[in-house]
Amino acid sequence: MNITLHDLGRRYNSEWIFRHIDYTFSCGKKYAVLGPNGSGKSTLLKVISGSLAPSEGKIAYESIDAQSISPENIYQQLTLAAPYMELIEELTLKELIVFHFKFKGYLPGFDLDEVVRTLHLEKALDKEIRFFSSGMKQRVKLALACCADSGIVLLDEPMSNLDVEGEEWYLSLIERTIGTARILIIGSNQEKEYDFCDEQINMISFKEKKLSFL
Repeated sequence: MNITLHDLGRRYNSEWIFRHIDYTFSCGKKYAVLGPNGSGKSTLLKVISGSLAPSEGKIAYESIDAQSISPENIYQQLTLAAPYMELIEELTLKELIVFHFKFKGYLPGFDLDEVVRTLHLEKALDKEIRFFSSGMKQRVKLALACCADSGIVLLDEPMSNLDVEGEEWYLSLIERTIGTARILIIGSNQEKEYDFCDEQINMISFKEKKLSFL
């Protein structure tokens, strides 16, 4: 799987969030999208995921056998974990995992029991998500994204709500699940979230002043 951005830009009203991005994300590599709050990290991840359309330019998705994938279908190839992503809080942990993996296959070596073991939440299997702490919910989001058999994994601020133990758990999860056949893209402004990445993209490089309509 490769993702190529061609002169990509996204704006809201008269303000460009980013513009003129030419970049290729290659299979087997880990990428960090960097910048302060408001720099466009989350917006770029949303555009890559297909949940937002670019305002200009285009994205090309190419499978490992060089087949083109349309932006409308790329959701089938990716998983996402982000602070703004909601879990279905009325479901138990078991019900949520079963529901999620109806739409995504398990990463080789994983099944329901292995995902629960990875989360260290065996005793919470029948507990509704609404009763989970913010840190437990973040672990669930990360596990659902990383333990699914997806070619693209997008993680936005992955250590949000995690304590020190949770941060170590996150790094272990990445080491275990992100191999050479996937693209990992992390939106972050904390080095400990991404210091293992192969390449970095600074969103400040793609900022532009407000449009002039004169």
